[in-house]
Amino acid sequence: MASIERHVTKQIVALDAVTPCREAAKVMRDKKIGAIAVQEGGRIVGIVTERDMVARVMAAGDSGAMPIGEAMRTDLPRLPLSSTETDTSEAMRTQYTRHLLVEDKGKVVGIISMRDVIQLMLDDKQYLLEQLQTYIDGR
Repeated sequence: MASIERHVTKQIVALDAVTPCREAAKVMRDKKIGAIAVQEGGRIVGIVTERDMVARVMAAGDSGAMPIGEAMRTDLPRLPLSSTETDTSEAMRTQYTRHLLVEDKGKVVGIISMRDVIQLMLDDKQYLLEQLQTYIDGR
């Protein structure tokens, strides 16, 4: 089973924890992403997702002025870079999220989305099909 390492987005979009959710939503829209890393003192402390903004900001009646540090979930696990697609999809399923931070040696090195996991699974299936075809063809 393949590691998620090749599919982790390593160019993390991060904003300071005091950034208003409205501004973070504009960044998500402009960059066509569903989550932004939240940082305090230059260190990534979590992520805020589109779903967080709907549930914790808009549904609560906030105008979008709430800082992303207050809107982010604090209970999400961080995955090791060596995690498998199964580990990742299970963590996403049990945590009700489509985005997770990935770390290596205690440092955040990227973010992985459900779309990335699906691509990893498709790549693995394609590789398997090619191997079976080679076996069947006797090459």
